[in-house]
Amino acid sequence: MIHDLPDTTTSAVAKALLRLRDEGGAVALGRVLTLLVEVDAAHLEDAVGVANAASREHPCRVIVLAEDARCDHGRVDAQIRVGGDAGASEVVVLRASGEMLAHADTLVMPLLLPDAPIVVWWPDAMPDVPAEHPLGRMAQRRITDTVSCTDPRDALRRLRAGYTAGDTDLAWTRLTVWRGLLAAALDQPPHEPVTHAAVHGAGRHASVWLLAAWLAESLDCPVDVVTQDDATAVTRVELHRASGPVVIDRPDGRTATLLQPGQPERRVSMPLRQLTECVAEDLRRLDPDEVFGEVLTVGLERVVPA
Repeated sequence: MIHDLPDTTTSAVAKALLRLRDEGGAVALGRVLTLLVEVDAAHLEDAVGVANAASREHPCRVIVLAEDARCDHGRVDAQIRVGGDAGASEVVVLRASGEMLAHADTLVMPLLLPDAPIVVWWPDAMPDVPAEHPLGRMAQRRITDTVSCTDPRDALRRLRAGYTAGDTDLAWTRLTVWRGLLAAALDQPPHEPVTHAAVHGAGRHASVWLLAAWLAESLDCPVDVVTQDDATAVTRVELHRASGPVVIDRPDGRTATLLQPGQPERRVSMPLRQLTECVAEDLRRLDPDEVFGEVLTVGLERVVPA
């Protein structure tokens, strides 16, 4: 169910939410957090769809802010979506002018769930320093997505320069399965040091550079990045040791082959991770990701110099 509130105020939206809760029963109860989403108006529906899907695992109030050139200074057009149009959440969409969104914290204040954590997600363009953004200052966790930026390596440099505990990036979340497989492979004998590593994949995909940075920082060894123009993400990782290389090869984005010296070839289902599951994973933790912080601030410089 979608309720339109043209040329309104956030106080009026908050009252409408209370009225809908009274009319529909416990529609607003059981929410575990407030998810703030700042997105380009052209990608608004895509972002709402992802947030709705993630809310089935993490019931929340989703507040989406989008700049709309059709809104005059001081005007806010709102929508409240509940029921089938809001997944397991309740969604508030606010369209406003750029001048209004410059004070986004004031705009959303009346709509925040009381005593609930706040997470902010920027699906496309990200602020240079997320923690200093009006929404970022309010949030325990700040989620960016450098993969969607036109220059992911530059975006990673900017994220590194402005990093604050609580920041995270979906390019890092996309690597969860890769990191798990690599850690499990090295946990088996022979327990030899890795002398050299290589990460193959799309040079314009931020996950490629973060995986190389993680290996460089974790293994304290040289790591080469081998870029492939026809790749869409990470396709292959090689860990060289005295007894022979450990190789995980995923050329098709669906199935990975694990090769280890003296062991039979293993095949593992490893499809490209969808945006919905990455957002849902990041909503599971509200404490700072210390490993990501070290990889971004220390490891990245070993593969992407400042």
